[in-house]
Amino acid sequence: MHPFRWTLAEGKRHATTDRRRLIGIFPVSEQIETLCGRSVEVAEPSELAWLWETCASCNESAHLLVASES
Repeated sequence: MHPFRWTLAEGKRHATTDRRRLIGIFPVSEQIETLCGRSVEVAEPSELAWLWETCASCNESAHLLVASES
């Protein structure tokens, strides 16, 4: 398991290392800190929302975290 997880927020898929909820989902409207350094409000999950664009900065940081695990 990686030390981050993806969540929906502000029209994009963001990654977070927030340890409060590495299992399950974040409550809608909860504020979380993302790998891109923003504080965002969690959006309502839906099948379409998971197709939102991935935050490029979060994606880059996530890849660096995965690479550092090996």
